[in-house]
Amino acid sequence: MPANLIQATGLRKSFGTLAAVRGIDLCVARGHVLGFLGPNGAGKSTTMRMLTGFLQPDAGTVNIAGIDLAMNPLGAKRNLGYLPEGAPAYGEMRVEEFLAFTARARGYRGAEVARRVHSAVARVHLQPCRGQRIETLSKGYKRRTGIAQALLHDPPVLILDEPTDGLDPNQKFEVRQLVRDLGKDRAIILSTHILEEVEAVCTRAVIINHGRMVFDGTPKELDARVPAGVTHNRLDHIFRTLTAANSKERA
Repeated sequence: MPANLIQATGLRKSFGTLAAVRGIDLCVARGHVLGFLGPNGAGKSTTMRMLTGFLQPDAGTVNIAGIDLAMNPLGAKRNLGYLPEGAPAYGEMRVEEFLAFTARARGYRGAEVARRVHSAVARVHLQPCRGQRIETLSKGYKRRTGIAQALLHDPPVLILDEPTDGLDPNQKFEVRQLVRDLGKDRAIILSTHILEEVEAVCTRAVIINHGRMVFDGTPKELDARVPAGVTHNRLDHIFRTLTAANSKERA
């Protein structure tokens, strides 16, 4: 496989007269977790949907594990696990039932379905609620169920959209630890608006604003851009600085 398991170049997407994404480049290697940040309306979710093949870009290319997503979408998606924002699922299904359904949709049959479900449940620590209906789960376990479905086919690439949104501090800690563990042997993009998540989980951060990249570097490099004398909410300060610089700009 190539050095960069995720490679996106020149992504652009407009909706009518609104230019949502205006030339985004991203690359992530195995063993790295990229934090993808931006204010509301910056183009994060649009970019994530293009990276996963749910939305076709107006321009640009996406390669997943060396496979062109536009030329061979099924081949690329076999190497990709995706947790959409909100972790949607069939609420009336039990956790194991939903995961088995997802495994069959992935093409697995017979004993392999049970093996895949068992492995995913163990990996994300879903054993306490494996027989419970999804609609009755806490937000934390719903997120874990969403991550489990993304892991069923053991992909080298994970794209996670706001995996800790709405969770309490204990649940956030657990999900972040899980992402750190998963990131040891995968390439992960984690979309978030929580700056502390960058320091807690990510090896690199990209910040976009109005569809354009305004920062690409390590968490330490991001922190180093904070002006001298700022001691509290350091990342919040630099985030506001970076995203306010062109806040009046419109598509």
